[in-house]
Amino acid sequence: MYWYSIMPVSKSVFVGMSGGVDSSVTAALLEGQGYRVTGVYMKNWTEDLPGMQCPWAEDLADAKRVAVQLGIDFKVFDFQDEYRQTVVDYMIEEYKAGRTPNPDVMCNQEIKFKLFLKTALAQGADLIATGHYARVESGQLLTGLDASKDQSYFLYRVDRPALEKTLFPLGSLKKTEVRRRAGELNLVNADKPDSQGICFVGEIGIKDFLMHYVESQPGEIVDIRTREILGEHDGAIFFTIGQRHGLGIGGGLPYYVVAKDMKKNIVYVTSNLDDKYLWKDEITLDQLHWISDEPVPSETYQVRARYRGPLVKASIAIDDGRAVVKLRDAVRGVAAGQSVVVYDGDRVLGGGIVTA
Repeated sequence: MYWYSIMPVSKSVFVGMSGGVDSSVTAALLEGQGYRVTGVYMKNWTEDLPGMQCPWAEDLADAKRVAVQLGIDFKVFDFQDEYRQTVVDYMIEEYKAGRTPNPDVMCNQEIKFKLFLKTALAQGADLIATGHYARVESGQLLTGLDASKDQSYFLYRVDRPALEKTLFPLGSLKKTEVRRRAGELNLVNADKPDSQGICFVGEIGIKDFLMHYVESQPGEIVDIRTREILGEHDGAIFFTIGQRHGLGIGGGLPYYVVAKDMKKNIVYVTSNLDDKYLWKDEITLDQLHWISDEPVPSETYQVRARYRGPLVKASIAIDDGRAVVKLRDAVRGVAAGQSVVVYDGDRVLGGGIVTA
């Protein structure tokens, strides 16, 4: 009789590598833990806009160089058609309707944790991983331990089956630790700044992006209390509730956007920071998504109405596909189309989209 020592076969992990530090350290950590790592650059958007160059080629080159450094396989998945349909077109149509969508939430839902996952599994992956600052335990989404970097807000629409196939190695680390490890590994992008602006375009503001797809339409800026015309804007579509900058109203107290009339193309503002039009203590949500358990009406939860917004205690009642969120403390600048995410301690229950 012969006895053979059978070594366990390590799992294959496809890591979404954007060319940035976070995803690069993610790949390095998993490779160091014995996984069979394949780096994947998702080519989602390559279009240059006038005067604005999309950084995709530089990002792809950085991701490739890190893969070579780590000695891991590398692939490119071209998702441009699907990305334009499910993320970009969705975002533009939402703004045209006067709402304020979050493209990062939609990208995670439709691209990274649906299309990327499906493609990776079809090509032999057991798991996928990204550089998000969040955690997963037993299919439950948890906040990242670094509260200043926690990205669970953007992940609340990811399904539990996808989470069960996902690794978030950075969820227990602070950003400073990630930077330190990148330096220790001498990664070629260790000092690369974090990306800003729109998730798929780079260093560009949302107004600058929309202006390439929507015609400017001058309209009035009106004080919602006095109905006095205070100035002129170049399109109500370019403004969001709670916005303070970019109104071009000089002198005196700062003004805040509190409402928009898309048919009349009017932007309503107030200079009173305590104005009731600027604050909400009750929010109605639709397009609900719960990762596992729905909120219980008798329980108290914490909700976040925008990324980096304050966590506010709230009760939640669900009826006929909608949720009514009653806040313990009012929050400022809640806009239709935004996501409200529900937390039970450090566990993300899910959330929904603010109705008009």
